[in-house]
Amino acid sequence: MLVTFIKPTLGRTERGDRFIDDARMEPLSLGVLAGLTPAGVDVRLLDDRIDEIDYDEPTDLVAINIETFTARRAYEIADEYRARSVPVVMGGMHATLVPDEVAEHADAVFSGDAEALWAQVVHDAHEGRLRSRYDGGVGVPQQGALPRRDLYAGKGYLPISLLQFGRGCINRCEYCAVTEYFGHRQYARPAADVVAEIREQSLRSLFFVDDNLVADPDAAKELMRALVPLGIRWVSQVSVDHARDPEMLQLMVESGCLGNVIGFESLDPENLQRMHKATNLRGFDTYADEVAALRAHHLQTWAAFLVGYEHETLESVAATCDWAIAQRFTFAAFNVLMPYPSTPLYARLAEEGRLLYDGRWWLHPEYRFNHAAFTPARMTADELTEAAWECRRRWSSPASIVKRAFEPHTNMASLERFALYCAYNPLFRREAFKKQSMHLGTQ
Repeated sequence: MLVTFIKPTLGRTERGDRFIDDARMEPLSLGVLAGLTPAGVDVRLLDDRIDEIDYDEPTDLVAINIETFTARRAYEIADEYRARSVPVVMGGMHATLVPDEVAEHADAVFSGDAEALWAQVVHDAHEGRLRSRYDGGVGVPQQGALPRRDLYAGKGYLPISLLQFGRGCINRCEYCAVTEYFGHRQYARPAADVVAEIREQSLRSLFFVDDNLVADPDAAKELMRALVPLGIRWVSQVSVDHARDPEMLQLMVESGCLGNVIGFESLDPENLQRMHKATNLRGFDTYADEVAALRAHHLQTWAAFLVGYEHETLESVAATCDWAIAQRFTFAAFNVLMPYPSTPLYARLAEEGRLLYDGRWWLHPEYRFNHAAFTPARMTADELTEAAWECRRRWSSPASIVKRAFEPHTNMASLERFALYCAYNPLFRREAFKKQSMHLGTQ
């Protein structure tokens, strides 16, 4: 039996070309699925961001990991295989949030985590009795399984190994699909299992894909203590409140942390209150103390901002960009607020009649990547789209890249950090321009 795992691309560029992601990272979830596949079953990985899919090449089962932004392309791929009588199972965040929609394009929809039931799915497919629905629930990741990293060979991924400590987040941010998926909980692996996985693979630059690595501070500290002897360099995604914990910051440094993606989201406490971003509001003072603490520990920051909340104005969007450049962060993302399905934000905007593109923007043929999909309170949707794009243009301009490079405590704190800065800022600039206004799907 052969199982084909597929990672869909976003869609096509404004020129009509299928989007090829130069900054692509390993699809960890599919590597984990392959590791969970029973012995004796052959597996292969097709990454639509680089591989050409030959739909006529024989396979016994196709498994597609579907995210909201890749849903349109995922359905195109699934429909091609099903037209050839190849069974398709689809899972992932989007499949859990809107299983009935996904079922229109799949023989089987898998909700929740794969660990408990994936082997059963493979067995059922082999026996020709695939069920239409599977629900794996949620829980501790990768129990007794390691990702099949051999499947990543030759695909040109960035030289960073992806792995996970935990899944989920304990916060209740209105806009977040992750917290809905995991029921406002985090599930962490034993630190010893993570260490064993790191020792098993060769790359020493690691990215923990956790939604919030420090959601359980005690567990995070235990992990970092276990990482200290390994001599690795790592980054992850964390909430800003970790910068108020001196012990956490010191352990990050000792364990090899170069910095983290941090969701600052907004500089306006009224916006933070509206989105229920409680971790950011505690002792809020435009993040001055938190940024100072990060600098003092030489931790580089990928600052993430969410533009378009209720109190946002064109002036406040521009001021957010000004502030980020002034802080000389290593990287930054200025994300338009997106109403993901099955979130409290989506429900509220639907009730208020503010959703655009008939509500399902991720499938609408007129929607474009990084465009607003709702009517903001204090500007038009087009104005929000352009304001966010102007932030990205300014942030990634040559003048900004040069100015931000000369931050002595972070970007110039060591040759390694400066090399990281110089290597990835031009790459992310190219990706920003390629992705803007892309069509979702390729047909």
